[in-house]
Amino acid sequence: MRILFAGSPQLAIPCLEAVQARHEVAAVLTNPDRPAGRRGLPVPTPVKARALELGIPVLQPPRLDAEFLQQVKALGCELLVAAAFGRIFPEAFLGLFPRGGLNVHPSLLPRHRGPSPIPAAILAGDAETGVTVQRLAVRMDSGDILRARSLPLSGSETTGSLIPVLAGLGAELLAETLAEMEQGREQGRPQEETAATYCRLLRKEDGRISWEREPEYIERLVRACDPWPGAFTSFRGQTLLLLAAGVHPGPPPPKASQGLVFGTDNRYGILVRAGQGVLSVTRLQLQAKKPMDWRSFLNGRRDFVGSQLGEDDD
Repeated sequence: MRILFAGSPQLAIPCLEAVQARHEVAAVLTNPDRPAGRRGLPVPTPVKARALELGIPVLQPPRLDAEFLQQVKALGCELLVAAAFGRIFPEAFLGLFPRGGLNVHPSLLPRHRGPSPIPAAILAGDAETGVTVQRLAVRMDSGDILRARSLPLSGSETTGSLIPVLAGLGAELLAETLAEMEQGREQGRPQEETAATYCRLLRKEDGRISWEREPEYIERLVRACDPWPGAFTSFRGQTLLLLAAGVHPGPPPPKASQGLVFGTDNRYGILVRAGQGVLSVTRLQLQAKKPMDWRSFLNGRRDFVGSQLGEDDD
């Protein structure tokens, strides 16, 4: 089949490679280069970089307008395949492909429709996640499900550790789906709308820790926000990232305020009052400093125990 592939982040690269291995990729549609770093130089998306290595033409329109639709129509593609493209396709665009479109979504739809399903699954404390291959529809992530595969979660995963696992799983499911389509054997099933949940794009502020929340939630937040935006709080006017944390089984001191660093535990690390319980912190990073284990951190900040975290938050 002649295919237009749409995707942008690292997560989409295995899917691109799976399509390119068995089909003709006429072009890759990806987001425009964005400035990054101190010099603000334009940086291509990971998918663009890989497409150029594979010798595939790249399209980076600022808008999916009428002029661009004519450009795509001229490619004569049968099918659109999308994986983490990051933009909604208008109905007129989807109509250019005789065999419609497929989308690879890293969740078990209809759960966690939207742009941040991996951190959403971690933050919700889900026992499993997975990948769904669905037909593209005008309404976000609402198309018929063609294939899905689950992945059990142990409760220790981070967003960063799940991305390559789900990317590989998605590539496998996509290859199987495309093989079925070639043979005319694909069968879709409608999603159960009453079971749908939604997530939105993560923002930097979503990583800010509220010490009124229970330690179980904050522990999940630390994992969900790894590697971005990072779970953070304030400490004496500086930003403090929590890189690894857990839930301490013991109760907090009766008069400890929420966010108070009240002690240490040789097994669990630094102890902080959170909600009605105790968060244990084992790895952290102070603004403009290197990441450290909790013992090394305390060696350089003797004033940490007894401090109040988050007191500088607005």
